[in-house]
Amino acid sequence: MKKNEIVKQFDEGFIISPEKEIQSGDLEWYQHPAFQGVFLKDLIPGSETGGQFSCHIVKVENHCEVGNHLHDTQWEFNESLQGNGIFILGGKEIHFGKDYSFITPPGVEHTVIAKDEDLYLLAKFIPAL
Repeated sequence: MKKNEIVKQFDEGFIISPEKEIQSGDLEWYQHPAFQGVFLKDLIPGSETGGQFSCHIVKVENHCEVGNHLHDTQWEFNESLQGNGIFILGGKEIHFGKDYSFITPPGVEHTVIAKDEDLYLLAKFIPAL
């Protein structure tokens, strides 16, 4: 699947902070350690914010999933950038496409399943993941 413009913006664009400018195209994608077919690119790692915040692009390949899990202390905010899927949030199944966002409080189980095509999310964590 060809990346849409918003995915390209985060995957190949620039990240500006008071201290530096980063070209996100220079950052590496890596396989999620627990979920097959799930890849991450750390746009803002927690190591750069004193553990206060992190931001990542998540790619979930077609028919793969970020399996059921929870975060003990982090709030998570996911924005769907491209693709469609199923988000299971606290036991509620939500079918979604581009332009959906999800707020997951600490301690709430959630799952993301890519359906019919690769799925791209922008995931933000407070405190950092």
